[in-house]
Amino acid sequence: MTGETDLKTLLASMTPELLAGTYVFVRLAPDLAQPEGLEPVMVFREREGVTLIVAEEAASTAGLTASFRCRMVTLNIHSSLEAVGFLAAITTRLAAAGMGVNPVSAFYHDHLFVPAERAEEAMELLMKLAEESAG
Repeated sequence: MTGETDLKTLLASMTPELLAGTYVFVRLAPDLAQPEGLEPVMVFREREGVTLIVAEEAASTAGLTASFRCRMVTLNIHSSLEAVGFLAAITTRLAAAGMGVNPVSAFYHDHLFVPAERAEEAMELLMKLAEESAG
């Protein structure tokens, strides 16, 4: 399974799903171990430290300093990791509405972390983009 690469198909067929819960980004120093029992939805290692995306409540319980309170939107279409322009079209649409977004691509789907207070608006924009692409 390689996933879809056609931009028009990707945009027209994406089914955005707003997941329950609120997430935050946290940073761990390079020499600091991940707290026991923490289950991040994303871990990314950089020279300066480790970034985790975790449930807001889990970050608070672990005593971690949180940044960017957000909601997770999963784009339910198996997009290829080699697809060209899919996230560019989406982030451009959200940017036109003055909305920042942190996209994450995984093997099967792309996921968007949007400001928690604007999650419903993001969903409306994404569904409208899908409708326009289908027509």
